[in-house]
Amino acid sequence: KFHLIGRSGRIEKSVEAHKGAVLCGRWSYDGTALVTAGEDGQVKIWSRSGMLRSTLTQNSIPVYNVSWGPDSDQVLFTNGRQLVIKPLQANAKPIMWKAHDGIVLCVDWNTVNNLILSGAEDKRYKVWDTYGRQLYCSSSHEYPITAVSWTPGGELFGVGSFNTLRLCDRSGWSYALEKPNTGSIFHLAWSSDGTQVAGACGNGHVIFANVIDSRLEWKNYEATVTGSKQIQVRNVMNDALEKLDFRDRVIKVALGYGHLVVATSSQCYIYSTKNWNTPMIFDLKEGSVTLIKQAEKHFLLVDGTGVYVFSYDGRLVCSPRYQGMKADILNHQTIALSNDTVAIRDKSDEKVVYVFDAQTGKTMGDGKPITHKVEVMDIGLDQCGITAERRITMIDKNRDLFITSVRLFGAERKIIKLANMIQAHVWNDETNMLSAMTDGKILVWYYPNAVYVDKDLLPKTLYEKDSSEFGKNPQLVDFVGSHLILRRAEGSLVSTSISPYPSVLHSHIMASRWDDAVRLCRFVKENNLWACLAAMATYAKDLNTAEVAYAAIQEADKVQFILNIKEIPVKEARNAEMALLCGNQQDAEAILLQAGLTFRAIMLNLQLYNWDRALELAVKHKTHVDTVLAFRQRFLGRFDKPETNKRFLQYKEGIEINWENINNKIEMEHQKERERPSGGGETSALRTQAGRGRGGAS
Repeated sequence: KFHLIGRSGRIEKSVEAHKGAVLCGRWSYDGTALVTAGEDGQVKIWSRSGMLRSTLTQNSIPVYNVSWGPDSDQVLFTNGRQLVIKPLQANAKPIMWKAHDGIVLCVDWNTVNNLILSGAEDKRYKVWDTYGRQLYCSSSHEYPITAVSWTPGGELFGVGSFNTLRLCDRSGWSYALEKPNTGSIFHLAWSSDGTQVAGACGNGHVIFANVIDSRLEWKNYEATVTGSKQIQVRNVMNDALEKLDFRDRVIKVALGYGHLVVATSSQCYIYSTKNWNTPMIFDLKEGSVTLIKQAEKHFLLVDGTGVYVFSYDGRLVCSPRYQGMKADILNHQTIALSNDTVAIRDKSDEKVVYVFDAQTGKTMGDGKPITHKVEVMDIGLDQCGITAERRITMIDKNRDLFITSVRLFGAERKIIKLANMIQAHVWNDETNMLSAMTDGKILVWYYPNAVYVDKDLLPKTLYEKDSSEFGKNPQLVDFVGSHLILRRAEGSLVSTSISPYPSVLHSHIMASRWDDAVRLCRFVKENNLWACLAAMATYAKDLNTAEVAYAAIQEADKVQFILNIKEIPVKEARNAEMALLCGNQQDAEAILLQAGLTFRAIMLNLQLYNWDRALELAVKHKTHVDTVLAFRQRFLGRFDKPETNKRFLQYKEGIEINWENINNKIEMEHQKERERPSGGGETSALRTQAGRGRGGAS
C-alpha cells in the first residue's frame, strides 16, 4: 500500500495498491497523477486523491523503478534487464530495449535534457536518449548500482551504490567519488537549485552532500567554488588570488565578458574583473536560479517563475515572456542571449523559437515566432554587429545546422542550411565567427553571413580541423577570441587555436577600414580570408573592395558583374544590382520600384525570365507592355515554340510589336536616368539588353 500525507504530516489516505510490496512511486511533474510499481509486476496510474486511473502494464517480474517523461505523458519503467517507455495512450506502442546484463534497479528521466539514466546489478550506470541509444556506459563498480538521480537542471547526476556516492557530468564522466560508511544508498533526491543531494541509506541514515569545486574559466581568469559559501578567483597572468565569501549558499556562477555573476539562495552578486572588492548586489525574488547567460552588455537569469535580463549595474532591463512559457525547464541549449536579442525555444512546440528585444522584452520583427520544419534542439545568437543584422542559428532533431535573420518585416523568412550531422555549435564572443563540432572535425565559419551574400563563397570561408587529437567525442564548450575550448570524454578541458587574421579582418570591417582590410589580405595571402572580404564588401556594397577580393580568388564572372554595376548611373539601380548579386531578387525589385525605376524593374524580371511578373508590372504601371511582349516573342522564337500563356495571348491581340519604337523608348529611359541628380557613369548595363533587342528584331 501507499500513504497520501498532507503538509502537516498526517496520513490522509492509505491505498492498497499492489500485491506484495510497492517498490516505487512518483508524482507527475504537473502534480496531477501518481505512478506506482510493485512486486506484482504492475505499473499503475493514480489520481492525486488516490483513485486508480489505469493499470499501465502487467509484467511477470517485479518492476523496481519508474520515472515520468518530461511532459508527464509517458512512463519509463524497468522490466528485468530491459527498459520500457510506455505512453499513457491506450493503443500507443511502447519503446523497449535491453539496457543491462543484470536486473535494472534504478532509472531517472530528466525534464530539461530529455536524457535517461539507469543503474543495474551488472554494477554499471548508463546514459540513454529516448530512442534507446546508449550515450555512455560506465566501467564496472564493486557493487550493484542502487540509485541514480538527475539534478533539476540536467547538468549533473548522482550515482549511489554500497558505501559509494558519485557525482557525474551529464555526458557520463565522473566529477567526484565519495566513500561514506552508509551501506547501500537506495535513493537520491536533489534540492531544487541542484547544489545539495540527500541519500536514503541502508544503515537507516540519511546522507547529505554539497556540490563544490565547480570551476569556470574565461581568458586569464579562473573561478572555483571552494565551499558552499565561498568562491576563489585566480588571475593566471600574475597568480593573484581573490577569495569571495557569501552570506548564503552559492547556487549558480557565470564568468565572461569581464564580469563574474554569482547567484546565491537570496541575492545576486555582480563582480567586475577590474575590481573584486565592491560587487553590485540585488535581492532575488526566488532563491532557486537555474541558469545564468551572459552577453557583453547584460546578463540573463532564469528561475522557476520567469526569465529576467539585468544590466551589469544590477538594473532589471526586461522580463521576456510568452504564453505557456515554462522557465524552469530552460537550459543553455534552449535559450540564447546577445546585446539586443533574447531567443527562447518553446517547450510545448519544439519547432517554434520566440525572439524578444532585450531592451523592452517585446517580440521582435512582425511579432511572429520563428517556425522551423523540424523540432529544434539547440539555438545560438551572434554577438556582434547591429540589431538589423542579427542572426540566429538552430540545430534541429536531424542534427542539421541552420541560420536565419532575427528581424523580419513582411518578407518571407529564409532559413538556410549550413551543415549536417552537427553535435554542438558556439558563436565567437568578439566577432561573428561560428564554430561547430561534427563527426571527427571542428568547423569554423569565418563569415557565416556569406550565405546571404554569395552561397558559392560560404565553403571558401570555412576552416576545418581534425578533432581526433582530442580523443573520442570531445565537446565544444566555448569560442573566445581565436581560441576554441573543448572538453575531452574524460572531462579535462583543452584548447585549440585558429588563425588570428579573420578576427583582425572583422575588426577592420566593423571600423569601415576597407583599405586596411585589403592590405591584411594581401599580406596573409589566404583564399579563405579573401573570400571573407569579398562577402563582407559585397554585403556592405563597397564595389571597389569587392572587385579586388573577387579578383584575388579568381571569380572572373563576379568581377565582370561588379564592373557592369559600377557603370550604372543611378545609385538605386546600383543597389538593386548588388542585391541581385546577393541573390535577393525580391529586394532588388523593391529597391527599383521604390525609386520609381519601373522600367528597370520590368527589365530585371525579363532578364530573370520571370515573364508573368514583368507583364504584371508593365500593366500595373501602364508602361512598356509592348517591350515585355516583344522580349517574350523573341524568346519563344528562338525555340520555335508557340505562345500558350493566356495573359500574353490576351494582351498580344491589341498591341503591335515594333522593335524600332521599343528601342527608342529604351533609349529614352536611359536618357532619363542620366539626367537624374544621382547620375554617375555614362553607360548602362541594360543598354546591352537593348542592343540584343535590336539584334533580335533584325
